[in-house]
Amino acid sequence: MSFDLSFYKEKKVLLTGHTGFKGSWLSVMLINAGAEVIGYSSCSKTGTRLFELCGIKEQITHVKGDVRDLDHLLEVFKTYKPEIVIHMAAQPIVRDSYKNPVGTYSTNVMGTVNICEAVFQTQSVKSFLNVTTDKVYENKEWEWGYRENEPLDGYDPYSNSKSCSELVTHSYKNSFFTDERVAVSTARAGNVIGGGDFANDRIIPDCIRAAMKGEDIIVRNPFSTRPYQHVLEPVYVYLMIAAMQYQNLKYSSWYNIGPDDQDCFQTGALVDLFVKCWGGGLRWIDKSDGGPHEANFLKLDCSKLKTTFGWKPHWNLETAIEKVVEWSKAWMSGEDVRPVMDRQIKEFQATE
Repeated sequence: MSFDLSFYKEKKVLLTGHTGFKGSWLSVMLINAGAEVIGYSSCSKTGTRLFELCGIKEQITHVKGDVRDLDHLLEVFKTYKPEIVIHMAAQPIVRDSYKNPVGTYSTNVMGTVNICEAVFQTQSVKSFLNVTTDKVYENKEWEWGYRENEPLDGYDPYSNSKSCSELVTHSYKNSFFTDERVAVSTARAGNVIGGGDFANDRIIPDCIRAAMKGEDIIVRNPFSTRPYQHVLEPVYVYLMIAAMQYQNLKYSSWYNIGPDDQDCFQTGALVDLFVKCWGGGLRWIDKSDGGPHEANFLKLDCSKLKTTFGWKPHWNLETAIEKVVEWSKAWMSGEDVRPVMDRQIKEFQATE
């Protein structure tokens, strides 16, 4: 099944978390497709941000707000009357969830409740997608991929809060959207990499920071296995699901988004790829910092997505790393990164 992003031309899309890493890439794809984007974000992060580097703010309706503030959300929905809502706002870092579990739950769970309620109260909305994570599953550390009907029970506060976010969405769908006015789905994506991710406690940003300083890369858990994929993979699928269910309610469901088995890499092997692509004699060292529990093995079964939409990953992990390095070196040399993003998006769409 082919999907043409021109579907979004002149569509009103409300995107929460648009100032984040994935939100910025998704915003650029929507802008390039001709959508009318309303971004809603707390803008709480400081430091270098992709959102500011690529000039999104001037091309969308940028609203500063907290998803925990239902009254403000309802006001924004009433004012802009979105047709499509994609919910990405979250506290997304596992380690930060141990430091601030209450803040993590209030943002990730009650934020979802508020978004669902705003969708319910807004007649203009026809398609709603809640973006969660592969970490929603009860992780038994087995070697086969989790399917969408597996039990949800994330271990740490972040993962568990996203499991709750899924359940909130399911409940609203069953309780309030049975009239089929709104198509509702969730998307559970694996670990993403890409240019412009400056987050702490993520392996590729850690690699880039070390490369910039000429230091050895510290790898906390080189033997953990994750479904790594370029950020454009899930972003494209989010847009595909939201568009397809807008046109036909039968596509409303829960979907895993991840790479093929050959791109479920151990972290050490991922860093080997990065070192090879970056060049310059970089090295990495295994140095656990005794931090809190994180899963050692996690893989998704994406058969449902492939069967339903005829989808397959566009880029393998080696290509994804090459794109990260290309973006990062352009940024380090002072180039405008927006043309790099636009070019990579076109290359991605041209890949079959």
